[in-house]
Amino acid sequence: MPFRYFVKQLLLPPGILLLLLLLAWWLRRSRPRLAGLCFALGLGGFWLMSLPVVVQWGARILEREPPLARSEWATLAERADVIVVLGAGRERGDRAWGSDQPTGVVLERERYAARLAKASGLPVLTSGGLHYGTPPTEAKLMADSLQDDFGVTVRWQEGRSRTTWENAQFTAELLQPLGLRRVVLVTQAWHMPRSVWSFEAAGLTVVPAPVGFMGADNGEPFGGWLPTVKSVWRSGQLVNEAVGQMGYTVFYR
Repeated sequence: MPFRYFVKQLLLPPGILLLLLLLAWWLRRSRPRLAGLCFALGLGGFWLMSLPVVVQWGARILEREPPLARSEWATLAERADVIVVLGAGRERGDRAWGSDQPTGVVLERERYAARLAKASGLPVLTSGGLHYGTPPTEAKLMADSLQDDFGVTVRWQEGRSRTTWENAQFTAELLQPLGLRRVVLVTQAWHMPRSVWSFEAAGLTVVPAPVGFMGADNGEPFGGWLPTVKSVWRSGQLVNEAVGQMGYTVFYR
């Protein structure tokens, strides 16, 4: 797992862009033209990633599932058996809490899932395994947060998965013996297409419930053409997802 993580961080932005800038410095005397190209690609990549408008355009490509209409929330029990919330890491080291906490992305998913659960009466399952082998599982962290922060009791915890594909496989293994095959799937809008594909491949019927859309008007000054630090992180998420979608079509067909 650490090796896979190391390679991933180097080959995807911003890691690959930093490598290009380092290569430009290394080649500045021996291969000045190649060094100039590496510098332009590295710096240009960082500039593009920092623009809110680029995040907006990229998100529109990935966010292919429409949001659930609020009028549908109360009738979800007619279309599904359970609400599934996917994990997205954890925050460490905040002494205010004294323990690991869900990330902001996870809290966004939890909040939406809690609203859906209260409106529909459907039970909730959280899905996410250990983070590099360190307990508790992401499923446990989410279950505790849903109870403490949103007043929603989680009925099932799937705590073995490390990837979206495993989220789907292990969730299906847990639910299908109970005769439950229809799920309302809660994750980020840009992550939803790969998630739906994975859960349907596992034999489940999916009602997509995307949240956290980034493809809407960014609302930034000058139309989003000024760089922001937040956009670098968001662009990295979108690039990682685009690569993930391509990888899944190759390895899980």
